[in-house]
Amino acid sequence: MPNKTIIVTDQAPAAIGTYSQAVKIDNTVYLSGQIPLVPETMAMVEGDFVAQAEQVFKNLTAVCEASGGNLQDFVKLNIFLTDLSYFPKVNEVMAKYIQEPYPARAAVGVKQLPKDAMIEIDGILVI
Repeated sequence: MPNKTIIVTDQAPAAIGTYSQAVKIDNTVYLSGQIPLVPETMAMVEGDFVAQAEQVFKNLTAVCEASGGNLQDFVKLNIFLTDLSYFPKVNEVMAKYIQEPYPARAAVGVKQLPKDAMIEIDGILVI
C-alpha cells in the first residue's frame, strides 16, 4: 500500500465539496482544481481575468508548498477556461510563476466553472 497523505493548508481556499486540496502518494502530489477564491474570505478575487489567473497561481503555490514542493515541481497542468481567447494571458501569467522547463499542459475551453470563475487549474507534482 502506498504512503498516502492528505494535504490541507489554510493558505489556499478550503475545499468547497467532497474533495481534498491535494493528495500525496509517495513523491507524487495530485492537486485538486483551484479557482480564484481568496483563502481568507472564500470570495472570488476582484478584478479581470488576469487577477483571477494570478489568484489561482497563488492558491496553487500554497498547496504545493504545503505538500513540500513548489510550482517548479509540476509535471502536468490542466487549465480550464470559460473563454479560450484568454489563452495568451494564461501564458503571460504562468511565465511569472513557472520557469522552463515547463510542465506538460492542457488548456480546455469549458462552458462554466464553479462560482462562475473564468479559470481553474489542477495538476500533478513530483517532488
